[in-house]
Amino acid sequence: MTLEELNQLPEPAFVQALAHIFEDSPQVAQAVACQRPFASLEALHQAMVAVIQSWSAAEQLALICAHPDLGARVKMAPASVAEQAGAGLDRLSPEQFERFQRLNQTYRARFGFPYVVCVRQHTQESILRDYEQRIGNHPTQEQARALAEIAHIAWFRLQALLPSAPCPPSASQGTIDPSGEGGGCGD
Repeated sequence: MTLEELNQLPEPAFVQALAHIFEDSPQVAQAVACQRPFASLEALHQAMVAVIQSWSAAEQLALICAHPDLGARVKMAPASVAEQAGAGLDRLSPEQFERFQRLNQTYRARFGFPYVVCVRQHTQESILRDYEQRIGNHPTQEQARALAEIAHIAWFRLQALLPSAPCPPSASQGTIDPSGEGGGCGD
């Protein structure tokens, strides 16, 4: 699908096409449907992130809580399954699985929501280091970090859905990177 095709879809089909971008939150796509047409993938991403930023703290917390624990052996959205598999989290040894479960439990006990990280930017080892660094954060700081990670995840999901979407002129020069971590248009 192209961005032009996405822009031209009837609203229900547009929402359905983007429903998975933010974990189990099709209301994000619903909220931006009236802003079409989007000139670039970045514009679509920014509009979707703005919706999340406009939500109450309780709505943001619900979005964070919609994400699965890393390495968990539970039913997940197909996008989460693929992303975790890409980092090898579907092939953990019993010892690695136990370590991830302990960290998931410690993190949830401290913050009240799951640890969220854009696994496409990590290895198993860097995820474990990140867990251990973030566990000392203040809860407000960690909620903001989780939302930033969700925005990164959404950026990669949009790129996967619309790989040929036009980027703004400066993005082709590598200066625009909505994910903040590379992997944007032109990278």
